[in-house]
Order: sequence, then C-alpha cells, then structure tokens
Amino acid sequence: MLIICLITVVLLLIYSALLLYYRKGWKAIPAFALSSSPAVPAIKISIIIPARNEEQNIRPCIMSLLNQSLSKEFYEIIIVDDHSTDNTADVVRSFKEANIRLIRLQDFIQAEAVNSFKKKAIAVAIEKATGSLMVTTDADCIAPVHWLQTIAAFYKKHHPSFIVMPVVIHPHNNFIELFQLLDFMSLQGITGASVYKKMHSMCNGANLAYTKAAFSEVNGFDGIDSIASGDDMLLMHKIAVLHPNDIYFLKSENVIVQTQPVHTVTHFLHQRIRWASKARIYDDKRIFAVLLLVYLLNVMLLVLPAIALFSNPLVTFRIYPVTIAATVVEWWAGALIIKTMAELFFLAPVARFFNQQKTLFWFPVMQLFHILYTVIAGWLGQFGTYRWKDRTVK
Repeated sequence: MLIICLITVVLLLIYSALLLYYRKGWKAIPAFALSSSPAVPAIKISIIIPARNEEQNIRPCIMSLLNQSLSKEFYEIIIVDDHSTDNTADVVRSFKEANIRLIRLQDFIQAEAVNSFKKKAIAVAIEKATGSLMVTTDADCIAPVHWLQTIAAFYKKHHPSFIVMPVVIHPHNNFIELFQLLDFMSLQGITGASVYKKMHSMCNGANLAYTKAAFSEVNGFDGIDSIASGDDMLLMHKIAVLHPNDIYFLKSENVIVQTQPVHTVTHFLHQRIRWASKARIYDDKRIFAVLLLVYLLNVMLLVLPAIALFSNPLVTFRIYPVTIAATVVEWWAGALIIKTMAELFFLAPVARFFNQQKTLFWFPVMQLFHILYTVIAGWLGQFGTYRWKDRTVK
C-alpha cells in the first residue's frame, strides 16, 4: 500500500512541476496587437470548412466570416459538404457572395471510401483553393470581426509555416457544457505554452492557419490518413519536422474563435475518445511521456479510493526526522487537493486571457468527473471505437 501511495506522490510532483512550466510558458507568449492602420495583407487567404449535417450551425458561421474587417477581395470561403443528409448544402447555396464556394465531397469519394473524411475534405479544398494561406475552422464556430485581419498582419510580420490560434467553448449553464469550457480552456493553455516552447504538442483544427506550400511540401495528410482524427495535430507535427522554427502561437483576443459544446455526456466522451485516438501514432516521445504521466496519475487517483472501499489502513512513511502517517483516504484527499490547486494556479492566467475567471469556481467541483473521463477516454481512444457525425469510426 505504501508503494501505491508513494507512486501517486511522485507522479503528482512531476505533474505539478509540468503545470508550473506550462504556466510560465503561457505567460511568456507575447501578445500580438493589430495596428490601428493595418496594411494590405501580403497573402490571399482561403478559409476551409468541412461540414457534415451542420444546417443549424453553418449560417451563423458564414455570417461571421462575411462580417470580417478584411476586405473580401483578400479571402475566399470554401465549404466542403461531407455527405450531409440534411440541408447543409442548401444553406450554403443561399449565400450569393462571390467569395463563397461549395464543394461536394461525394463528387470525389464514395460514402465509405476512407476512414478520415475530414482530412479528405480539407485536402480537396486545398487543391481547389486560390489562396496561399489556408485557414481552417469548423461549421459550428463563430469568428471575431478582426480574425482574418489579425492573421494576415501576423503572417506579414513573421511569415510562419503554421499558426496555432485560441479557441473557446461557448457553453450554456449545464454541467457538461461548463465542464467542457474548463477542460478545453486548460488544453488551450497547454497548447499555447507548448507551441511557444517549440514542443509543438497540440493544436485545434477549429482555428489554424498554414501555407499551401508547407502542406504540399509534407505531402498533405499522406501517412496520417489511417485514423479519423489528426487533421490538426498530426499535420502540425509533419510540418514541424521540416520547419521547427516556423510554428507560431498567435496570442490575441482578436482571433479567439468560439465553438459550440457537445450537449450530452455520451457525445462528449465520443469526442474525447476521438481526440485520444491520435496518441498511438505520435512520433515525438515527449508528447507520449506527458500523456502517460497524466493518464497514470489519474489512474492512481481512481485506484486509491477503490482500495479504500475495502480497506482503509494507516500508511506510514518516514523520511528522517519526519514521519507521515495517514489513512489511504487521507493520502487520496491530499493528492486530490494538491492536484486541484496546481491546476487552478496554471489556469488562472489562461482564464484571464479568455475572460473566464468566474468559471474557475466550478473547477474543484468537476475534478472527480475529470479524473474518471480521462481514464475512460484514454483507454478507449487506444482500444475502442466511437461514433462521430453519425459514423462509427475505428
């Protein structure tokens, strides 16, 4: 029993140190300010939106893109309808603006031809795009008015190959949606810090930009198209191999894209299982080490209370001259408190950036669910299947 408690403590100490590293990295990212008199962009932008059964979301998404401060002559909007069974395509066709294009994925592949429809949709769109900078988002996202203007200015200044940008979930007042906001916000903080520190570990396809040249240079999704997920992170890792110093995180309130939460626990778990399914093909061993650390710590935090249900012995640990004696439940409670405090300390500056400080009140309340879902999603992401967009995916 002592060994189990000590393993938990060691994992917790490493995890807490890692969160301090991420907090420092997040705070070090320079904020990018848009000039009051932005210059003409040096590049044309192609916005790519894969869409499947999104008739309820696609209209406000397109409206936000048409409302950009960047002149329409400098960007195009390409929506790829991925075998939708609703009126998604008809909604897109109702827009008559010249810079909006609709592509039907069924004109290029059959309904069951591939495992990764989203990657294929993006690849088709890039092939047809007239722009040189590809910007990806999702059909359920809303872009702020200066989104493209800021991206164009950032690109003109730094000429990156790949730009990672912040995403926030827009919840209603129910448990699973508030949980997603907090969980996703923590992932965004880690994303920004890791990209800035040149670890390139995470990004989100709801808000990315990369050059068409870089996409072609790495042969697009070749080699990573065997799984449904990974159109974002796995592509970033491919580009980072050739251009390790050309991956940037754009930290600006002007580019925070809002995305919709899923509305049920079942849909949430399927989403996170889909995300976790990418882990087995990461080439960067640092990413695997971090994921393993997080997974093992959460497993231990489930094991300790499970043991205590059958036996709650006093566990004594001596480091001369200090002696620590506590029951298994007390070891578990102490570890849980330290984990929560470390995560809140990391999240505080991230929440300020997203203007979500008040939601941190809910974070301790949701800690147990976070531990449980991490273990379940991590396991099933490697060994299970899931449903996404009305498809069963391996």
